[in-house]
Amino acid sequence: MEIKRNGSQHSVKGSADWFTGAVRVDPLFQPQAPARTAGAWVTFEPGARTAWHTHPLGQTLVVTAGCGWVQRAGAAREEIRPGDVIWFDPGEKHWHGATATTGMTHIAIQEKLNDQVVNWLEKVSEEQYLGQK
Repeated sequence: MEIKRNGSQHSVKGSADWFTGAVRVDPLFQPQAPARTAGAWVTFEPGARTAWHTHPLGQTLVVTAGCGWVQRAGAAREEIRPGDVIWFDPGEKHWHGATATTGMTHIAIQEKLNDQVVNWLEKVSEEQYLGQK
């Protein structure tokens, strides 16, 4: 058994390479072999979001606070709220983040495959973010 005490893991600022706007990532757990599931608490300030990306084994988001948007490639942007659980299929291109006026926090859970958890792609344009494209 292992207990990770609250405050024992340092918060990290979301990299400008993968995020637009102010994002804080608080690690929850990393996989310990043979397990491969990792989780993090991610907080987006208003206007902040991920770049487009995929996950080799999919991703689950559990919204815990605020109001956000998610979008998968080829589909309309959708609003998400606390209590919503979102599943992205393996390899499904998508992005997620806060709305333009409200912050959002979610727990992100994904599995590692061949040492890869995520494949980062291009940034989400302002038009895509605002649902205009």
